Amino acid sequence: MATISLTACSSILEFHKPMTLLTSSNSISFSYKHLNSPPKSLNLRPRTLHLVKAKKQTFSSFEDLLDNSDKPVLVDFYATWCGPCQLMVPILNEVGESLQDKIKIVKIDTEKYPAIANKYNIQALPTFIVFKDGEPCDRFEGALPADQLVKRIDAALEAKQ
Repeated sequence: MATISLTACSSILEFHKPMTLLTSSNSISFSYKHLNSPPKSLNLRPRTLHLVKAKKQTFSSFEDLLDNSDKPVLVDFYATWCGPCQLMVPILNEVGESLQDKIKIVKIDTEKYPAIANKYNIQALPTFIVFKDGEPCDRFEGALPADQLVKRIDAALEAKQ
């Protein structure tokens, strides 16, 4: 059985694979270590992400995370190359802080965990699925402002009660 590592960013969890992190005051830059230099045709460039407080949690599976969550879970299916997905990072941090008593937010990189993305038929990015009691109760696609995201989450949680 494979172990899935998660990084919690405030109340946000992100599925990830090992990477080298270089921190500065306001951002995190990351790059992958290679034994050989990648071909120039790949046009690889450093990426910068917003700095967030993080803690690591490990689960045996995605289902384990859903089944053992003490609150509903909002899953953000994203990719590192997706502009709207990166736009959602500070918005999810804000929403995670304001709804920390109601919901847990989990980010899943669809390129690193394609089996999970395929299971939930992810066709567009970002895609958000709200899970309550381990089952999907709402699904929506695209970037949203924080206030609209909060309203959508609240509506999904109230509809399933």
